[in-house]
Formats: sequence, structure tokens, C-alpha cells
Amino acid sequence: MATTTSVAPETAERSQPRSEGQWAVVFRRFRRHRLAMISLAVLVIIFIASLLAPWIAPFPRDDIGLNRVALPPMSVDPTNGRLHILGTDHLGRDFFTRVIYAARVSLMVAISVTTLVAIIGSILGLLAGFFGGWTDTLISRVMEFVATIPDLPILLILSAIMIQNADLIVLPSWIIGPVAWIMAVPLREATQVTLLILVLASLGWVGVARLMRGMVLQVREMQYIESARALGGANAWILGKHVFPNAFPPLIVAFTLGLNAALVSEVAISFLGFGVQDPTPTWGNMMGFATSYMFNHPWMPLIPGLPIFLCSLAFNFVGDGLRDALDPRLKI
Repeated sequence: MATTTSVAPETAERSQPRSEGQWAVVFRRFRRHRLAMISLAVLVIIFIASLLAPWIAPFPRDDIGLNRVALPPMSVDPTNGRLHILGTDHLGRDFFTRVIYAARVSLMVAISVTTLVAIIGSILGLLAGFFGGWTDTLISRVMEFVATIPDLPILLILSAIMIQNADLIVLPSWIIGPVAWIMAVPLREATQVTLLILVLASLGWVGVARLMRGMVLQVREMQYIESARALGGANAWILGKHVFPNAFPPLIVAFTLGLNAALVSEVAISFLGFGVQDPTPTWGNMMGFATSYMFNHPWMPLIPGLPIFLCSLAFNFVGDGLRDALDPRLKI
């Protein structure tokens, strides 16, 4: 006589494979990218250090000491015996302190610019791809016009005009106040930083808009979009509920790579002397001052140059990791 064995419900439940959510799969695939995880850890450390700059900086930000001009790393202050871990700059200001405060400004500029670019580009790309017709034509012509503008010369001209005349430009206090608080700078310096953010964002949204438009053109032909239209769904509801959630994953990769582009742009403009001006420290203007003394003090350009290199490389590796994690055709 055949016997039957009963399986406990708990055992049967454990034996069945559990389905992972989409973002759980993405996170698991991203964790396997070792360079991306290491780069993310480096960025988090630098970002946290920049936020804690007022508390971990060993010297005041603008503490000038003409008796300690251009001291090498690990030098002792001849007046009070305090250690300068990374040495001092051409005005005797502590390099470690300046680099931490500069990270706060440079990274916040990169994040703000990339966020504005993502918002502007996503909205215009969504409208152009979803509605088509004259909306697509108008937005596409604007994108083509902006894309033909040479970025660097126009950025230099705009930043020179606006930042040099920052006192004549009145910006709302609800914008300047948070910028000054987040970046730990006075209000006048916050105006310069805000103007630089607006200048960089005004010409950087075209790539995101084209990417979003292309994704929306693919998504809007799917059957579930036609079903939503047949059920009487409004365009705004379809865009927010179905189109954007299925079109924005590539935007995440574009955002991380855009951080690198925005950081390099800020560094280039400030390095050339057309961006945020001294005494506000940024990695770009610190590099510009350091290169003037590099033949007599060769270590000076390396101090702001190393965090620029690390952040730029880390942004690229994080973008590569996200691209691999979000690509369903790639088997890791």
C-alpha cells in the first residue's frame, strides 16, 4: 500500500523561489560591481567630510598667515606650533581646511547643476516625445539651436558678465539663503555660486532632453499605454503613472555621468578665473592659484588636483555600475 508524505506549509513555502522586486535586482547587480561600490564609498566619504567642514577643519577658512606662505605638507606653523597636514597656499592659508570647504562648494555646484539639468531635460523630453506634432517640432528646434552653441566660450562669457556683476543682480532670498547655508559661504559669495549654477544648467540640458525624448517615443507605443488611453486616462496621469516610470532608468545613469561633467565644467571655469572668485574656495580656483607656484612648489597643484581626479573617476565608475545593473540584457 503506497504511503503519502505530507509537507509542512513552512517547508513548502521555503522551497518555492521568491521573486525579487525590480529595484532589489538592480541593487544586487550593482553590488557585484566592485569598482562602483568602492567609488561610491569614496564619494560618500568626501561628501560627508565636506558637510562636516566647519567642525573638522583645523583652521579658519580664510586664516591668512604671511609668515607661513607655501609651507610643504606636514609642516609645523612657526608661530604657534600647529601642524598643517597638507601645507599652506600662497597666502599662508591651510590647504586641508581649504580643500574641505572647496569640496562643499564644488560638489554642491555639481549636484545642483545636474539636478536642474535633469529636471529641465526630463520635462522637455517628456513633452516632446509624448505629444509629438508641433510640440515636438518646437522643442526639437530649440534643442538643435542650443546644441550648436559652443559651450565653453559661451559659459566663459556668461559667467564673466554675471559673476563679475553679482552685486547688480538681485536674486530671491529664498534661493540665496539656502545656498549660503548649505555651502557655508556669505550671501555675496552665495550669489556668485548661484549664478554659476544657473549658467552651467542653462546649456547642459540638451543631452538629457534627447535621451528622455527617445525613451518616451519607445514607451508610448507599448500596449499598456494604448490600454490606458482606451480607459479614458488623462495625459497627465498617463505621463506620471506609466510613461515616466518606464522611461527614466537611463536617466539615472545620465545623472551620475552628468555629475562628472558638471564638476569638470565648474573646475575649468573657476580655474580660468571666470567662475567663483577667491576667497570662496573651489577646487577650480585653488588649482588656478596653485599652478602659478608649481615650479617652485610642485606639490601645490596636486592637493586640489587629487580630489578632482578621485571624484571624476568615481562618478564614471558609479555610472558604469548603474548602467550594468539597469541593463536587463547584461548577465553579470
